[in-house]
Amino acid sequence: MNLKLSSRQVGEVNVLDVAGRINLGEESNAFRDALNELVARHQKKILVNLAEVTFLDSWGIRELATALNAVNKDGGQLKLANPSKRVKDLLRITRMDTVIQVHDDEAAALASFT
Repeated sequence: MNLKLSSRQVGEVNVLDVAGRINLGEESNAFRDALNELVARHQKKILVNLAEVTFLDSWGIRELATALNAVNKDGGQLKLANPSKRVKDLLRITRMDTVIQVHDDEAAALASFT
């Protein structure tokens, strides 16, 4: 597995730092588990830091959409920060960028939480 996940707290925001490839298999399962853990703890403000994500496939998009739906149902917010051009293009092509806020840097993303 080439995916590394770690979480940290910045004020009221839970930041999930992701590094590597998010693709079908162990990687998307680990990504899903990390997101599900935050959702299960009823975290209301979640930021996924994609700065070190080198690849994202449709399974990764699916996991983001599922987590976004769960967080929204719980009255929370899930946002993305620091996507590479490749990841940003995929978010645009799949129109995920119309349902989830995507920020170019972490500071802007953190400031956007209400």
